[in-house]
Amino acid sequence: MRALVFEAFGGPLEVREVPDPVPSRGGVVVRVGATGVCRSDWHGWQGHDPDIRLPHVPGHELAGTVEAVGDDVRRWQPGARVTVPFVCACGRCRQCLDGDGQVCPHQTQPGFTHWGSFAELVALDAADVNLVALPDEVSFSTAAGLGCRFATAYRAVVAQGRVRVGERLAVLGCGGVGLSAVQVAVAAGARVVAVDVSPGALALAAELGAEQVLDAGSVDDVGAAVRELTGGGVDVALDCLGSAQTCAGSIESLRPRGRHVQVGLLPPALGRPAVPMERVVALELEILGSHGIAAHAYPELLGLVEAGRLRPDRLVTRELSLDGAGEALRTVGSTPGFSVVTSF
Repeated sequence: MRALVFEAFGGPLEVREVPDPVPSRGGVVVRVGATGVCRSDWHGWQGHDPDIRLPHVPGHELAGTVEAVGDDVRRWQPGARVTVPFVCACGRCRQCLDGDGQVCPHQTQPGFTHWGSFAELVALDAADVNLVALPDEVSFSTAAGLGCRFATAYRAVVAQGRVRVGERLAVLGCGGVGLSAVQVAVAAGARVVAVDVSPGALALAAELGAEQVLDAGSVDDVGAAVRELTGGGVDVALDCLGSAQTCAGSIESLRPRGRHVQVGLLPPALGRPAVPMERVVALELEILGSHGIAAHAYPELLGLVEAGRLRPDRLVTRELSLDGAGEALRTVGSTPGFSVVTSF
């Protein structure tokens, strides 16, 4: 099969022929119909994930068609249209049995623990636990974002952030996951402040319903600026970029008893953020994380997509071939919205 491969962290990204994957006894091989180019893939390429072994094929946001199944798979047959969360759970541990597969301690992740979806074919583990049936009405390109960015944003806003109608919500970082969070929060009835340094990203956030936008490059203190814009701060704030500055700015933007949700990755290799814990204590703030979504939670999300209440397709701003994926990965974040590989 053709796949995008790198042999050194931060090194060349080359499309070449590699051996086809084979399914494990409980797994499947999926023929990739579309895969998103995500900042998490960039982190992996840069060497910020300890699970990656070289040479490596990145890619974790995917949708496609089941090509082959392992001997122990019971729920799936070749030809099924599917997507999958980027966290593939084991289905047997306490967390999985409690419905929290997104934090399974035995998880696998395509594009990180094993070769991923910047390829014609990808192997996925524990298929009966992790695969999600994809309605015919949802295209592979639209579904690719549901594997990570859009689904992660959905859970961050609805489940972790617990946003309510009329609440103020700030999104710091309007890349793919941030713009997804804007759309989800607006659909949930929140009043959204979008924060970024890119005029294009802020314009798209406004198109998606953000009530206010803030150019972070134009202010010295993002938290203070958000508090001023909103008359005292927001009820929920999401760091959707993942940096020491955006993490602290998110917490600083909250009103008393507000809720901070950390969505963007904060690799230790880039330095740990200084959390203003004195503010957390004094204002009784909540500090929460959001790590994807379990497969069993997808029907609710897909139902909202099918009904047109959520439109992840509006975030797909660029479709490209596998031959263009390397450049897209090198320059991730330079184009607002989702870049999706749709031809292999």
